[in-house]
Amino acid sequence: MPLAAIALGSNLGDRAATLASAIRALAAHGEVIARSSDYDTDPVGYADQPRFLNAAALFQTTLAPIDLLHALLHIEKQHGRDRSHGIEKGPRTLDLDLLLYEDVILATPELTLPHPEMHRRRFVLEPLAEIAPAMTHPLLHRTIAQLLAAADPAV
Repeated sequence: MPLAAIALGSNLGDRAATLASAIRALAAHGEVIARSSDYDTDPVGYADQPRFLNAAALFQTTLAPIDLLHALLHIEKQHGRDRSHGIEKGPRTLDLDLLLYEDVILATPELTLPHPEMHRRRFVLEPLAEIAPAMTHPLLHRTIAQLLAAADPAV
């Protein structure tokens, strides 16, 4: 089965319970084979909001990348996330990002793989490096550990 890397984040409500619930919901679509620790992080971009709890998961699934994206969006919605309202990059109950899907490189209006900002986001790289330090970014040809070592400490 294909392996996907997923970033999880929450900064509203019981953040830890939300991340745990999202992992359980994800398991309905495949097998979660690894989950990082939770990382308490400052918001990036829009700073006037609560701190985030971030994590990463490695997930095996038979879903195609676009179908996996739709499953992630559905899980977000089940957890109270409404992407049509609110401040962009603002507070949210749950944020699920498909970071990597095997070595797939894809650019469509709906989905870009690998995630176009993942290599710049320490709050994504730290949890992912905990569970998959040797995983390679298919465009940059660098491991997650190498990307983390080069990441801006403020992001």
